[in-house]
Amino acid sequence: MSSQDEQFPAAAAAAAPEPAATDEGMTWWYRWLCRIAGVIGGMSCAFAGLWNCVTINPLNIAAGVWMMLNAFVLFLCEAPFCCQFIEFANAVSARADRLRAWQKAAFYCGMAVFPVMLSLTLTTLFGNAIAFATGVLYGLSALGKKGDAISYARIHQQQKQMDEEKLTGTLEGQA
Repeated sequence: MSSQDEQFPAAAAAAAPEPAATDEGMTWWYRWLCRIAGVIGGMSCAFAGLWNCVTINPLNIAAGVWMMLNAFVLFLCEAPFCCQFIEFANAVSARADRLRAWQKAAFYCGMAVFPVMLSLTLTTLFGNAIAFATGVLYGLSALGKKGDAISYARIHQQQKQMDEEKLTGTLEGQA
């Protein structure tokens, strides 16, 4: 067997689509909303980060550089087609797609808060707002769907009935 034949099954197994963790509770339109918010958040981080670097304050420059790094990471994770010149862009995007929604939410929100802590200015606040909102959208999807009122009322009634049975059971046991 040649080395190409040995590599082909491994490549086929690596290329096999794995079910994404975000497919569990997200609808297609909400997934696209999160992706679009990520791309817009990346653009706002990039422009605000570049604007933030035009200063002599070193903390503003550090926050601006961090914001541009945030933009790069958002583009890599949410829109790898924007980074076609980078060899590992599709691998990073595939790995990011396998993350759970709460992991993406924590990562994006933490990533957006750091420049604001470095330099609290309007540029850093507004530049990171949409990136933070992307994390919030992923966090909301991690909470899951809201139940309907009928099933919630049924569960509440069962809980109330069980509590009453426990209370009457303890009172009868004491007598």
